[in-house]
Amino acid sequence: MIEFERYTLKNGLKVLLHHDKTTPMVVVNTLYDVGARDELEDKTGFAHLFEHLMFGGSLHVKDFDQELQKAGGESNAFTSNDITNYYEIIPAINIETALWLESDRMLSLAFTDKSLEVQRSVVIEEFKQRYLNQPYGDVWLELRPLAYLKHPYRWATIGKDISHIEEAEMSDVKKFFKKFYCPSNAILCVSGNFDSGTIKDLIEKYYGTIPGGKKPARLLPMEPTQEEFREKSIQRDVSADAFYYAFHMSERKNIGYYIADLLSDAIGKDQSSLLNIALKKEQTLVSEINAFITGSLDHGLFLITGKLLEGVDFATLDNALWRELEKIKVEGFTDRKLNSLKNKLSTAKAFQEQGLLNKSISLCMFELLGDANGINEEIQIYNGIENTDVLNFANSILKRENCSLLKINKTK
Repeated sequence: MIEFERYTLKNGLKVLLHHDKTTPMVVVNTLYDVGARDELEDKTGFAHLFEHLMFGGSLHVKDFDQELQKAGGESNAFTSNDITNYYEIIPAINIETALWLESDRMLSLAFTDKSLEVQRSVVIEEFKQRYLNQPYGDVWLELRPLAYLKHPYRWATIGKDISHIEEAEMSDVKKFFKKFYCPSNAILCVSGNFDSGTIKDLIEKYYGTIPGGKKPARLLPMEPTQEEFREKSIQRDVSADAFYYAFHMSERKNIGYYIADLLSDAIGKDQSSLLNIALKKEQTLVSEINAFITGSLDHGLFLITGKLLEGVDFATLDNALWRELEKIKVEGFTDRKLNSLKNKLSTAKAFQEQGLLNKSISLCMFELLGDANGINEEIQIYNGIENTDVLNFANSILKRENCSLLKINKTK
């Protein structure tokens, strides 16, 4: 049971406090309710660009990292299609430094031409290195627009086109910041060995006077139900032919999300999973095969990916894969198998939530979903899943007409 306190400042900032006196450290985690799905189609990559810009100096802080390091702290951030998250890990005695730094950049970035150019160059280089010049690096650039036709999940977090970042202007950047980087669109979680008597006063001191702003309305286009199989083949300089089967699935708040998570573990998480046994060990068609879900807040994807062994063609793999999926849709799992999956998942989540940072991020995520206490209730949802639920879910999504297939052919 993870205990926490929750309250909201007058400016709309949601605050979560998780006290842990067993550690000498504190985590200050800030989640902004903005991701790549909130970008304009002709200005993509901005959420990720801001992840970098937020370290480029703010109203009263010239060098964010230098000030944090002087206090013995470290920081990082990440962006997804749904959120942008920033965190500092710092000795508890220096918590005020982290609150000062994080609140100052929420108040206002420096917005200098130099910072924009430096971070623009960093993002462009990342785009080239990780997505364009890396084997299999452009998979998501190809797969997302194949699977999504309307919803902004059709572009990757890095952006739809590198030119959008190359051509970003200061006015675009300021407009994005004003719209999304405000207390009413953020969740702050402080976890660790803080002084319970003073923490609220410190948070009020550093965040209370920041203008709240207005939480942006999110009116995203709905992705229409997929009714026909989609397939795309591309040729790349890679070591092996690869396949990516993407099935549309439930949104994060739906019970189907949890069933999909359990099912993906069962069929493709490790060497003992069904597809690994059937297609790798027994039929020797693949060198690797995995199943996972994207974890998206809106309707996400259930993926089966892998690489073919030399000499195996896509048609052979495709026939074998669908045969195995049909078995799952008919037979499901025994109670023993299902209980084993739940136990593994429960253990993995318990281990994951031991870390202070993971707890902080999870508390913010569940609060974004509607209630931070979901962190304590989630395992009950998994434990309530029965074989009939798995069967019904598998039959509803593991259909050819609900599938988009990206094939990467090795250059001969």
